[in-house]
Amino acid sequence: MQIEHIPFGTTDWSKVAATEHAGKFGKALWRTQQMGAMRVRMVEYTPGYVADHWCEKGHVLLCLQGELHTELADGREFVLRPGMSYQVADGAEPHRSMTLTGAKLFIVD
Repeated sequence: MQIEHIPFGTTDWSKVAATEHAGKFGKALWRTQQMGAMRVRMVEYTPGYVADHWCEKGHVLLCLQGELHTELADGREFVLRPGMSYQVADGAEPHRSMTLTGAKLFIVD
């Protein structure tokens, strides 16, 4: 990743308005900052959230709270708990997420 033309800045995530995104079950609340070509998000999934699509976008994702289950299209499954992260490139491996308990994530893509 090459980060270009973004001056130093800080974000108070509590002051960024959330947008609601429905999943197959549950919902995701996104607080988003777009910085040039880079998107940075604080995302909260409600308990029981299941994604309604396979995602092919690349991300660096850090689990801050809760537990996130991520399934890859090839059947592999991974569980993230607070302090764990994953990274995947654009178009590399379709993935979808779900959580029984809810989760809070920090995502850069």
